[in-house]
Amino acid sequence: MENQIGPKGLGGWLILVGLGVVITPFRLLAIYVPLYLGIFKNGTWEALTTAGSESYHALWGPLLVGEILCNFGVIAVSIYMMYLYFAKHYLFPKFYIGLIIFSLVFIPLDAWLVSIILPNQPMFDPSTLKELARTLIAGFIWVPYMLVSKRVKATFVEKLPTIEAQPISDNIG
Repeated sequence: MENQIGPKGLGGWLILVGLGVVITPFRLLAIYVPLYLGIFKNGTWEALTTAGSESYHALWGPLLVGEILCNFGVIAVSIYMMYLYFAKHYLFPKFYIGLIIFSLVFIPLDAWLVSIILPNQPMFDPSTLKELARTLIAGFIWVPYMLVSKRVKATFVEKLPTIEAQPISDNIG
């Protein structure tokens, strides 16, 4: 009799996870490419980062560069997660949980840094709140699923390192 620990394969609730994994990098690219291209094409970058301009603040440059690097890093990790998901790689659940945790830290941290530059604006604007709520809901649903699901444990096993048995020595002591 075969010892099966539960359902296996990219079925069940993992289909929803897979849809999110496939859609996420395209959704983020559709948001961030036009946003950042616009900042550089329409003169916003110069207005925010040129000393003496009306909108200048010394932190705008580092903040925008940090946001760009982090957001495109998230896109790169999201694309890599597509590979991990379809390869059923054992690292997929860890990357998935890690990306959610990173987002839960990055979103409020970024909002706080913007509030330092723009103290008269609310820290959480509607779009930031929406993204934070989306990430929190995903975290509350999918992190426990990744940690306890029998399907996840049975599916993401490819390239799992094996522990090689060490021979027991006769000369103990």
